[in-house]
Order: sequence, then structure tokens, then C-alpha cells
Amino acid sequence: MPQFLNSADADFADRLNALLSMKREDSADVDDTVAAIIADVRARGDQAVIDYTQKFDRLDLTPESLAFTPDEIEAECAKVPADEKAALELAAERIRAYHARQFPQDESWTDDIGATLGWRWTPVAAAGLYVPGGLASYPSSMLMNAIPAQVAGVERLAMCAPTPDGTANPLVLYAARLSGVDTVYRIGGAQAIAAMAYGTETIAPVDKITGPGNAYVAAAKRRVFGRVGIDMIAGPSEILVIADSYNDPDWIALDLLSQAEHDESAQSILITDDADFGFAVARAVDKRLETLDRREIAGKSWRDYGAVITVENMGEAAVVSDMFAPEHLELCVAHPEELAAIIKHAGAIFLGQWTPEAIGDYIGGPNHVLPTARSARFSSGLSVLDFLKRTTMARMTPDALRSIGPAAERLARSETLEAHGLSVRARLNALNDLEGEA
Repeated sequence: MPQFLNSADADFADRLNALLSMKREDSADVDDTVAAIIADVRARGDQAVIDYTQKFDRLDLTPESLAFTPDEIEAECAKVPADEKAALELAAERIRAYHARQFPQDESWTDDIGATLGWRWTPVAAAGLYVPGGLASYPSSMLMNAIPAQVAGVERLAMCAPTPDGTANPLVLYAARLSGVDTVYRIGGAQAIAAMAYGTETIAPVDKITGPGNAYVAAAKRRVFGRVGIDMIAGPSEILVIADSYNDPDWIALDLLSQAEHDESAQSILITDDADFGFAVARAVDKRLETLDRREIAGKSWRDYGAVITVENMGEAAVVSDMFAPEHLELCVAHPEELAAIIKHAGAIFLGQWTPEAIGDYIGGPNHVLPTARSARFSSGLSVLDFLKRTTMARMTPDALRSIGPAAERLARSETLEAHGLSVRARLNALNDLEGEA
């Protein structure tokens, strides 16, 4: 049974704070294990990756078989039914079109003293894309990670997709082909992250690593950050639905379950201004859980972390939603645009009752790699910008240096950085000498 909260109750603030502070991340102490795996991969390279793959995925590899061959990829792609190929192709087309609009523009201008200033954007040289392959394997995540990198102009895309017992997911490999991935390694876990970050005899290192994974993958990404860039440390999935009573309770129930079925630590929350509607949705969830394939996982998530929150009005709903800063936010209300305008924090917003979050997971166009655990307060979902670097540009003319150089010299002296000031003064003196000669 989920929690039921009502903003009219005297203990509402305390119960809401308790809900906000619930720890859903994997509490296993994995960091020491991950640190040892990373150190081992750095020391032994290919052989360490091979040993861990045999241990965790029950797959015997050699340096030559770490990556799928082109013929193996072709054979796996041939297994994909035509209708699934068409669906992935449509998704790839929409995701690519959406992300192409994100590409920023270079800028350059000359200011009033004659200095030329600006910036330029360039892609990282190589990106490593991690796609889970244990309890679940998601071709949609392959598209969402690889296509923004491809749009950004990344020259080399390498993918790691664990294949437990040697069983590959043909859909993932077909998605990789659609996304322009150069190499697909059949390895996973912390060892794959370490290999992509530091390189081995066979696996070339990358500059940025993106993609979801279990607690070991997340811990490894945290440890290699600085050596390489990462997208984010993703926690369990979450959805918050704001709905009025003019919705079908079963629709809302299914939306809540769409995230609850991901894993037992996922969180699904309904905020409504009608308590009776909230109870109707909860009953609909219980009914769906009787037949849902992943009912054990979804049921535990709903019981342990689910909540139905009743508020006085939609303005209050927006305030409560911002406190959660949810990964996914559905606005199933009469005027969703007006409500969205007063909401500050959300990874992705889905407007109106005809826009289920599941559309965003697959085919909508925006990225489904989103900030979790309230991090939407300060971060954004994966985009083309994650695979680009901004380099600032500046050029001084002699007149521009005369105009602002003395101020730079004074600031350098105030910070007791003598060489800084002298590097400016030397040029100013040269300009003064030229003027004297003239």
C-alpha cells in the first residue's frame, strides 16, 4: 500500500519531508570492490577484463573476441523482425531530428575597444556508451546515448554491452548500427567502465562515458570522473504525475506503473486536488498489479516508495512537485502549459493526458537519459551539449591592449602574481617605445 498524504493534515510537512528524504539508491557497499576492479584493469588490461567477464557474465573471451565482428553484428541484426526494425528506425529519426536542433552556434564579435571575442564548439574525440545487458537490455538507451554524440560530430563511438552467457540482444546491436557506433564490446560492469576510461591493449580509451547501469557501473563512473567526462550518476527511475479528477484512473495507474516496473527502488507519485480520485487511482494500480508481467518488481516499488498526495489546488501541486524535482513529470490537467510555466524543476515534462511518459522513453524525440534523485534542481538530461566542448576565443589589438591592459596589470599586482602583470607591462612598454619612436 502506498503512502497517502494530504496537505490539509497537521503532520503533512513532516510526512512530506520524510518522503523526500527516503533513500532509494542501492545501499550495498560496492565502492571498495569497484576500486579494486579498476586498479586491476589498469594493471592487467585485457586479461583483467576477460577474467571479470568470465566471472560475472559466464562468458569466455579472448582479446580478439572482446568486440563483435562485423559478420556477428550482421547476423544478429538479421534476427530483428521487420516491425521492430521499423519502430527503431522511426525512433532514431525522431531522436536525431530533435537533437539536431540543440546544436549551438559559434560566436565572434568585436567590442567597443576593438577586442575580438567569442567562442567555438568542438566535439570530444571519442565517446564510450554503456548499455545495460543484465536484468534488462534497452535498445532505446542505445539510441538516446549514441545519436546525440553522432549529431555532435564525435569521431569515434565505442559501446559496451554485456552479454551474459554469450546471449546478445539483436535490437541493441541494430540500434547501434542505426546510431553510427563503430565498435561494440561484449563486456559490462565496472571492468567495462575502467577499460573505456584507461584503455587496454585492445580497447582504446575514450574522452567521455555515458549511459545507465547498476550500482557497480555507477560507482565506477564516479571513480573515473576526471580521467574522463561522464554524463551523470543515475539513480532509480521516478515519475510524478499531477492529475485532476477528469482523467481515467486506469490511465494514471498505468503511467505510475510504467516506472515502478523498472526496479524495486523506482518511485511513482501522484499529486491530485481530489482525494477520491487519488484513492480511485490507487485501486486501479492494485487491479493492474494482479496481471502485470513484472508485478513483483512494480508491486514492491509501489508499496515501498509510492505515494498519493492530495493538495488544495494546482498551485500547491506545483510547489510540492518542485520539492521532488522529478525525473519525469506528467501534467494530466486541463491547462498543462499554464501549470508547466510555474514549475521550475523537472528532468522532462509531459503535457496533457495524451502524452504518457512512455512516449518519451521511446519515440517522442527528447532524450530519456534524465537527472534523478532531485538532481533536476541543478542538472539537465543528456543532450548534444554533453558531447561538445566550448572554447573561448580572444584577440587584442594594440589599441585594445592599451585600453584594458593597465587594469589587468593592477589586478595582477593586487593578487601578488608578478609575472602576470609583467607579461602585460612588457607589451605596453613596447607600444610606448613605438609611439616614442614615431
